[in-house]
Amino acid sequence: MTSTPIASATGPAAPDTPPRRTSRTSSYGRSERRLAAILLAPSMLLIALVAAYPIGYAVWLSLNEYSVRVPGLSRFAGTRNYEAAFSGGFWEALFNTLVFTVASVSLELVLGLAMALAMHSAFRGRGVLRATVLVPWATITAVTAITWRSIFEPGVGFAPQLLAKVGIGEDIVWLGERGYAMSVLILADVWKTAPFMALLLLAGLQVIPEDVYEAARVDGATVWQRFVRITLPLLVPAILVALIFRTLDALRIFDLPAVLTQGSNGTNVLSLLAYQELTQNRLIGLGAALSVLTFAVVMIVSFLYIRFVGGNIKSLAKD
Repeated sequence: MTSTPIASATGPAAPDTPPRRTSRTSSYGRSERRLAAILLAPSMLLIALVAAYPIGYAVWLSLNEYSVRVPGLSRFAGTRNYEAAFSGGFWEALFNTLVFTVASVSLELVLGLAMALAMHSAFRGRGVLRATVLVPWATITAVTAITWRSIFEPGVGFAPQLLAKVGIGEDIVWLGERGYAMSVLILADVWKTAPFMALLLLAGLQVIPEDVYEAARVDGATVWQRFVRITLPLLVPAILVALIFRTLDALRIFDLPAVLTQGSNGTNVLSLLAYQELTQNRLIGLGAALSVLTFAVVMIVSFLYIRFVGGNIKSLAKD
C-alpha cells in the first residue's frame, strides 16, 4: 500500500494562481463596445453628413478647374488653384483679417469688461441697462453695416460733420480711403459685438463669491486693489473663453465688410475674397481653394487656443 506524500507544514506554500478571465467577462466587454458603437453611429453619421462631407467636397473642388462656359465641365488641376491663391490676394486678405481680428477683439475686451462691471453693480435701473446694452448685439449685422455706412456717408452722415467742426478729418472720406475704412469697419464690429463680450464676462463676475470682497474691504483694500487682486485673477477663465469665441468669430467675418465696404479700400477679408471668386468671377476652383485656406487658418488658431489657452483655463479652474 503506497502512501500519499504530505506537504510539510514548514515548507513553502504553493503560490496562488490568478483567476483566469472567463469568457463571460470578455464577451460582456465586447457586447458593451458593440452597444456603444451602435448608439454612437447615428451621431457620427450626422456629423459626417453635416461637417465632413461639405469639407471634403470643398477640398475636391479646390483641386479642379471648372469651365465658366460649359456647366459641369472640369479637369483635375492639382495644386494650381492654391498657387493662384497664394500669388493673388490671399496674403493681403489674411493681413486685413488679422488686423481686424486683433483690433476689434482687443477693443471689445476692454469695453466688454467695463460694461460687465457696470451691469454687475447694484443700482436702481440695472435691468434696464442690461436690456439696453444688448440691443446692438441683437441687431442684424446687415442693418448694423447699413447704419454705420449712413453715419460716415460724406455729406449725409453726422460723424464727418461732427468731426469737421472740431477740426478732425475735414478732407477725409472715411469709407473711401485706405486705413480709415478699416477703422470704421472695426468700430462697427465693436459696437455690435462688445455686448456679447460683456454678457460672457458678466457670467464670470456673478460666480465670484461676495465674501472675498467683504474680507478685502475689512483688510482695507481700495477699489483698484480689489479689482487687480481679486476680480481680474478670478475672471481670467471667463476672459479666455470670451476671447476664444470672439477671435474665431472675427476670423470668419463676412457680412459686415460685404455690406459696409464691399471689401474696398483695404477691407477685403478672407471669407469675402473667397465669396467674390466663387460668385462674381465664377472661379469655382480658386474660390474653393480660398475657402479651404480660410478654414485652415481658423483651425490653426483654434488649435493654438486649445493647446495653450485651454490648459491655462483648466489650471486656473483647479486653483
